[in-house]
Amino acid sequence: MPEYAVVHQKARSFYTRYERKSESQHQTHYCPGCGHGIVHKLLAEAIDELDLQNRVVLISPVGCSVFAYYYFDVGNIQAAHGRAPAVATGVRRAHPESIVVSYQGDGDLGAIGTAEIVHAANRGENITVIFVNNAVYGMTGGQMAPTTLIGQKTTTSPFGRNYWNEGNPIKVCELLAALDAPVYLARVALGNNKQIMSAARTLRRALEVQKNGLGFSLVEVLSPCPTIWKMDPLVAQKWVETELSKVFPIGVFRDRTKEAVPRPAPAAAPDLERIPEILGIEKELDGRTATRDGNCELAIKVAGFGGQGVLLLGEVLAEAGLAAGLQVSWLPSYGPEMRSGTSNCHVRISARSIASPLVARPNVLLALNEPSLRKFLPAVEPGGLVLYNAPAFPEDCRRADVSMLAVPVTQLADELGGAKAGNMVMLGALLERLNAPFDPEIPGVLRRVVRSQRWLDIDLAAVARGRQAVREVMEAEDETVRTR
Repeated sequence: MPEYAVVHQKARSFYTRYERKSESQHQTHYCPGCGHGIVHKLLAEAIDELDLQNRVVLISPVGCSVFAYYYFDVGNIQAAHGRAPAVATGVRRAHPESIVVSYQGDGDLGAIGTAEIVHAANRGENITVIFVNNAVYGMTGGQMAPTTLIGQKTTTSPFGRNYWNEGNPIKVCELLAALDAPVYLARVALGNNKQIMSAARTLRRALEVQKNGLGFSLVEVLSPCPTIWKMDPLVAQKWVETELSKVFPIGVFRDRTKEAVPRPAPAAAPDLERIPEILGIEKELDGRTATRDGNCELAIKVAGFGGQGVLLLGEVLAEAGLAAGLQVSWLPSYGPEMRSGTSNCHVRISARSIASPLVARPNVLLALNEPSLRKFLPAVEPGGLVLYNAPAFPEDCRRADVSMLAVPVTQLADELGGAKAGNMVMLGALLERLNAPFDPEIPGVLRRVVRSQRWLDIDLAAVARGRQAVREVMEAEDETVRTR
């Protein structure tokens, strides 16, 4: 029997089977003639040749190559549109031993991601960027890209790109070459076999730059897109060679590998306990609710749906705290709907400096509807306070380690002539329960923020009704205890 040697096989850095689709696990999802399949192959072979498979983290983009994580048997992270260089920076700094590859298209890198790529290159981040340039938005319908050629027709430039209207194509390699920090910048093409072989060597060189710790490297790949270009695959490949390469010249635009020195190892992060000292702020307390002796450390989450006055309630609280001379922050969060969408806000009121406006672990939850109660109740700090807009809590929404008070604020406000003032009834209930140091400032704040005299009168009455409701609930609970 003759002996045979395997001279060509699938790269080890690819999965044996591609499980994105059960019926075609032997192939990728790319169109016939698409350059992404070629670039994937060249990248996987370079990873194998440099023995980097167990160190590589591939940052996948938004675009045609969005499913790269189904093909590469390496670490994989999916990034938001254009943000791959920022994500790559974080990964490389957090794990200096990794080899991080940001894989992006022209719309991803050259349009929405322009800031990210420029600043990552300017910092000289020790990452490798593969920039696939096919001069069009391939995945989303063939719109004009930053690299679309003058005169090239797309769905958003049906008469061809016009210099006087859309400007010239952006040349990324030339743009980044104006910066001092990048170590290796090159442009290759997939127009013929000779160009593809050259691209393989260039991709390997870029990975070597990162492996040696020298800094930022980028390879721009001129790639065919037969489907969107509406060309036969062979014609599209030829167009890369004859037309795309004219506007985007192939070559090496920066090579500082001989004189570049390895980036120094990042400094060790300080202990978490030292962060307040370093930032010059006092360490925050444990997040429990304000005490009745005037000490104020409130981390409040106000939540409900659009139209319930969630954001106004938070704003009034923050304004009152500010008027009382306390440190405050107010951060809104809401869905796109004008009414009935999700809505919540983060409010911090403190006698000390506030490190972050986010309230991930509230010590006060004001839940104006049941979905908000169910969503945020588990996050409330032990010892905290929960006020809920209903006659009673659902049986499966109770915690023994927090104070829980149900007040039907919408119903009470409706009885006063304005159901929309339920947020002010909730405010009154909170003030009665806390006896907060900013309590005296509330009437003045309402007079400033409520412009209608009718609604001001209703809101002031609603605050008083909320206070009364809490007293009634507390008295009823005391009576229940006495009669047991």
